[in-house]
Amino acid sequence: MLKHLCSVGALLLFLHPAPVSAQLAEARELTLAAAKSMATAAALEAERNEWSVVIAVVDAGGHLLYLERMDGVATGIVDIALGKARTAAAFGAPTRAFSDMLNAGRLQFLAVDGAIPIEGGVPLRVEGRVIGAIGVSGVTAEQDGIIAEAGVEALSTEHEGGR
Repeated sequence: MLKHLCSVGALLLFLHPAPVSAQLAEARELTLAAAKSMATAAALEAERNEWSVVIAVVDAGGHLLYLERMDGVATGIVDIALGKARTAAAFGAPTRAFSDMLNAGRLQFLAVDGAIPIEGGVPLRVEGRVIGAIGVSGVTAEQDGIIAEAGVEALSTEHEGGR
């Protein structure tokens, strides 16, 4: 009898799952305002160094939120900056990590479709989760990385100050 009651209890729990809200994770989302703040900080870093670049900011899914192409930058650079941002968002790692792997002889990464293994893409993390990324292209890979980090740092500082 006790075994039968336990089975009925388990069935009732299965038929009446927890409310949907209890099943969903809380998530932070990169807003357009935040994307513009990142791009502005990155652009200021580029201008300070007299570098002309493209700055792309994407959400966690790699979808474009904001793009800035500075004067004089070839249109083909847009796809590179966007690719760097998408790569950083998809893998949750700076694109420099993939560049370093290639430089160390790990050529397998070249087989990953659409991934850009060139420094200049940096993910944006909040509470351990990737909520987006920034990608920069137009100068050397190292300079692109400096600009991208300035964008992430500005938003990180802004977020910490708001706590």
